[in-house]
Amino acid sequence: MKGPGEGVPLSPSAPAVWTAGLHREVLSNGLTLLVQPDFSAPVVAVVTHVRAGFFDEPDRWTGISHVLEHMFFKGTPRRGVGAIARETKSAGGYLNASTSYDHTSYFTVLPASGLAAALDIQSDALRHATIDGEELARELQVIIQEAKRKLDTPSAVAYETLHEVMFDRHRIRRWRIGYEAQLAGFTRADLLGYYRTRYVPERTIVAIVGAVDPAEAVAAARAAYGGWPPAAGAVDPSPEEPPRRDVRARTLRGDVAQAELVLGWRAVPPLHPDAPALDVAATVLGSGRGSWLYRRLREPGIVTWAAAHQYAPTEVGVFSVSVELRPARVGEALDGIAETMSRLTLLGPTEEELARARTLLQARWARRLESMDGRASALAAAEALDGVDLLDREYAAILALGPDQVREAAARYLHPDAVSAVVFLPPGQGEDLTADRLARTFAVTGLDRGQVSSPPVIVVPSSTRTAAPRRREAEVVHTRLDGADLLVRRKFGVPLVTLGLYAPKPESDPPHHAGLGALTVRSAIRGAGSYDAGALAFAFEGLGGSIAPGVASDWLGYGASVLADRLSEAAVLLDLVFREAQFTDTDVNAERGLLVAEAERVADDMFRYPFQLAFSAAYGERGYGLPVGGLPHTLSAIEPADVRSWHARALIPIRPVVVAVGDVDPERASDQLAAVFGRYPARTRVRELAPMEWVAGQDGEPATRLVTRDKAQAALAMVFPGPSRRDPDYAAAQVWAAVASGLGGRLFEALRERRSLAYTVVATAWQKARAGALLSYIATSPEREEEAREEMLVELERFVHEPVSPAELTQAVNYLAGQAEVNRQNGSAVAGEILEAWLAGIGLAELADPAAKYRAITAEEVQRVAAAYLTAHRRAEGVVRGTGAARPPVAALRG
Repeated sequence: MKGPGEGVPLSPSAPAVWTAGLHREVLSNGLTLLVQPDFSAPVVAVVTHVRAGFFDEPDRWTGISHVLEHMFFKGTPRRGVGAIARETKSAGGYLNASTSYDHTSYFTVLPASGLAAALDIQSDALRHATIDGEELARELQVIIQEAKRKLDTPSAVAYETLHEVMFDRHRIRRWRIGYEAQLAGFTRADLLGYYRTRYVPERTIVAIVGAVDPAEAVAAARAAYGGWPPAAGAVDPSPEEPPRRDVRARTLRGDVAQAELVLGWRAVPPLHPDAPALDVAATVLGSGRGSWLYRRLREPGIVTWAAAHQYAPTEVGVFSVSVELRPARVGEALDGIAETMSRLTLLGPTEEELARARTLLQARWARRLESMDGRASALAAAEALDGVDLLDREYAAILALGPDQVREAAARYLHPDAVSAVVFLPPGQGEDLTADRLARTFAVTGLDRGQVSSPPVIVVPSSTRTAAPRRREAEVVHTRLDGADLLVRRKFGVPLVTLGLYAPKPESDPPHHAGLGALTVRSAIRGAGSYDAGALAFAFEGLGGSIAPGVASDWLGYGASVLADRLSEAAVLLDLVFREAQFTDTDVNAERGLLVAEAERVADDMFRYPFQLAFSAAYGERGYGLPVGGLPHTLSAIEPADVRSWHARALIPIRPVVVAVGDVDPERASDQLAAVFGRYPARTRVRELAPMEWVAGQDGEPATRLVTRDKAQAALAMVFPGPSRRDPDYAAAQVWAAVASGLGGRLFEALRERRSLAYTVVATAWQKARAGALLSYIATSPEREEEAREEMLVELERFVHEPVSPAELTQAVNYLAGQAEVNRQNGSAVAGEILEAWLAGIGLAELADPAAKYRAITAEEVQRVAAAYLTAHRRAEGVVRGTGAARPPVAALRG
């Protein structure tokens, strides 16, 4: 066996798979510039990667990187507060940022014609942030609300507590966003000190990817950043972590509906020779329905979700396994994880299992790098670590690994006597997890050899030119078969195709069986034809993707994103799942148990749960008033026979639509799909779905659903009636939402920027085939709940009595028009756009110029829509009212 550090090293060079056509230049001031043309969509992304993150913060400044990220958008001498967001929105783009352990990243994505504006805005913010003291004080209150939101997120608490348990000195062990008392004490001098010593050219990488001329983009970037004076960046490294090898555990308890269990091992940093092998090991364990953890834990219903990750920011690495489950099943899950890890370190994956993981990784890389911002972010991150060609070298190393190399790397680091674990449980449920219990579980395990599947042989029917009617509209080739419609569009960029088969829902789930449709499509992928769940998963993942059930209010179906040259095989499998699902009692009952647990877990989500409550008040206990995934009591009432009956009555007789978008020839792909789906019997297309009645406010008072929880925040969702997807006012409602929401939006500036009421403020137009709604959301401290409600209503009332300004209208229309282009950089997003137009919209014609409907909207139309729908007494509210109870620091949360 190879000794420590003797893994497969990253090659000094590799074919330029992901860096082809890249221009790299280091400016005289030290800033690194990366430019890569990509004409797969008329879009450009500008990513600013600053090598300064949580690891760079001394203890007195914990969380300051994230605070500075917020202040980046708060103005420069040339641009006042809010101007950066408004100008970006007016250029048709969006901007955002994220702070990580080793860097802070700022990105904007917009139509390619807006590159000059993007560079001007981004370089101004980077070089000349004002960091005004009064603005800082207001923004710190917003960040404190964000920190409270994080404390109300069980998975975040569990995972960051794991880091604290695993590490004794390194800064990764800290609660990275910071605590309220320390955040509130930051001064302008603190921020300026950090900004001036970390935000310097030599620590900055600007990556531009999109439909641009490289020479012009380079010249524009030189002009934007070349005048930034060089400066030496301060270095304040984290304390080194001493080696150790022991078992550690911690139990947290709080107001959660389901348990979180996360285990971790100290692993290797990203440039270590064993890092690629550990990435592959995590894929074998946790990616896809054919993964070991899925087969061992999720498929039998022990957990509702399982994943494995190798996370390595700069100088440390963490290999983790995470699961969500009912508290009573923690012991079973631990046993299963221990057995699976033993299998990994002692036996390793088979050649077939490694081939599955390798194909999934190829497709995952393609999906991650398909978008302009995804590619730019990856290029910048690689450059920061070891040069931009690291991206190609890492990819080549992953694909070159053999089973023994994966097993040996796992055996070097994933020792049973070096595991740490954290479990987050509800009060009074489940047993505390101790280090002794954890050590015993991993010391003596059965050697689970798993359920080894071989790649099944998929018989693909021969394809010839079909005689079915075919026409091209809005770049979509529509083939009308007797029993199905095929919609195919070419999307260049990466070798993937998104394929889905969907059927409209002429009828909603019966109220007493809410979730029946979801249970049906989810049970179907547990076995179809001669394939059991494992064989079906293995078959799809051998094509580069996983089959996913599609569950929406107005349609159901199945989808997958696979390698483009495997389209025919994926179609054969989708057809099999749609027509020949097995629906055994065992499979349906197991899936029902998981759905019940997931429905219970919604109560832990401080965004979804308030809206679930509000929609129940708005539409009553039927249709849109019930979640598509069901409620615990409605799901528990469903029997396997109900599923089989519903499938035969409400799915099989319905004419489906097959959507394919990717790097395929549309004519040839249509023939390939016709060879599979042309056998369906003749069916009539379902064109109209019966409208759904709004019930809230009929007595002249708003309808409210209120739940009190032991949470740090109060979350308030308001739902007003609104135009449906086919309503002529559909576009005006979208423009209203663009004026109201997002960075630079009216609600954002009034409630977050000026009043510091919340971190999260949202307004959107929710539009379905049967009905629509105008939504708003805010999460704040419980003592400010009534203030937040009143101010929200005041701002919404303004839309009724005051027309939006010309500047607001122009900004919103330009934003929506720009995002119509931006959204088409991903094949999956294009497929979703086609599906929505076909099933809920007015047809393919609306895809030809998606921005046209927004450009036609006037301020008067926006005001008319607001007046028609934003009536206070007709609203429905969903409120999750936190107690605001003081929380101890994560470091003190012990079982």
